[in-house]
Amino acid sequence: MTDLRWEDVAHYFEDDGSLLDAYVFDVSMTDWQLVLDAVRSVGWPHDYSSGGTLKPLPDRIEDIFERRRDCSPTLHIRPAVDIVVATHFFSPEEIEFDFDPDDVHGQEALNVLCSFLRTVGQKLNKQVVLTPESTPNVPLIAGLLHSRSVMR
Repeated sequence: MTDLRWEDVAHYFEDDGSLLDAYVFDVSMTDWQLVLDAVRSVGWPHDYSSGGTLKPLPDRIEDIFERRRDCSPTLHIRPAVDIVVATHFFSPEEIEFDFDPDDVHGQEALNVLCSFLRTVGQKLNKQVVLTPESTPNVPLIAGLLHSRSVMR
């Protein structure tokens, strides 16, 4: 269960053609590895592609960042059938997920998304911040690690 109520945050999820992002700042390769391990251990369905070709998710995060020099790796995670969260491995110092806000339309979907983001935050022991697309300095919802989230 989430402490966020759909009626309080629904306006963040209005489809205007842009994505929403979730960031975890000041991370290390160890943190990235914990995300890969969580994807497997929690059992979220996922697809990994490298250079546009579906491949098995590598065991080591270093392998993904090494390939990044030659191609664009992407991991699509499905915390629910209708919610797809993607990461493109842009930076080893920052984890960025993006998703279509139109995938989240109601309390149940919000609970699933918050559960996913909280799980990531708890595995890393770091705060997760939800922002508009490509604007990491404009938090909409912060503190998705903790039992209480803060709306901005």
